[in-house]
Amino acid sequence: MVQRDFKLFLDKQVDRFNRPGFIADDPVSIPHQYSQLQDIEITGFWASVLAWGQRVTIIRKCRELFEMMDNAPYDFVLNHEEADLRPFTSFKHRTFNATDTLYFIHWLSQYYKMHDSLEDAFLIGMNDESEHMEVGLSNFHHLFFDLPDAPDRTRKHIATPTRKSACKRLNMFLRWMVRKDDRGVDFGLWNRIKPSQLVCPCDLHVDRVARRFHLISRKGTDWLTALELTSNLKKYDPVDPVKYDFALFGLGALDDY
Repeated sequence: MVQRDFKLFLDKQVDRFNRPGFIADDPVSIPHQYSQLQDIEITGFWASVLAWGQRVTIIRKCRELFEMMDNAPYDFVLNHEEADLRPFTSFKHRTFNATDTLYFIHWLSQYYKMHDSLEDAFLIGMNDESEHMEVGLSNFHHLFFDLPDAPDRTRKHIATPTRKSACKRLNMFLRWMVRKDDRGVDFGLWNRIKPSQLVCPCDLHVDRVARRFHLISRKGTDWLTALELTSNLKKYDPVDPVKYDFALFGLGALDDY
């Protein structure tokens, strides 16, 4: 397929999947239940971190988690008392357990006492000339585990390019927060990170379809793989390459392409 025809094909698939009907069965449905910026950030961040396994289970566990916060996560992380944390000692999703949950609450509490938005946490070391989010993601990892009581076991739940991770969950969260269009799936709430700086989330479905279309040549799936995929997608849209995540994921997960 020639490049022009392939772009038309990809754009058609983006149009097909990037629409409100996509939301209900996807973890992005969790932050869509909220309207306040900080609530969207907290639930989107947490839902992306928990996004492995079956989507129906991910959504159920996220709802369970935020119901413990009376569906007011921003208010909860700022104003909870010690006794309010007791229900979280039984929360678990796969390898994400109570220790991780309590540290997330503690970190978010400390962070939001000093900042209005999580966007600041991903901008450390970044500027308008940054090609992609590598520095921002690496520095976010350092920031997230900068508290003296940070448990070592929780580090595995926040990926970093420093460890060569593809950072698929954090890249998905950043897509939700940064991408701007009128389709209603991504929020586009952040303005200081450019869509062109985003890196495509490279999950199992995206990886498989991208390899079929020769958008990935690396044998493994790591940070350099995610960069290779994003670089190839920029050939079709240099301003908003990660919109093609909809096409690749939809073809892989929903069409079993």
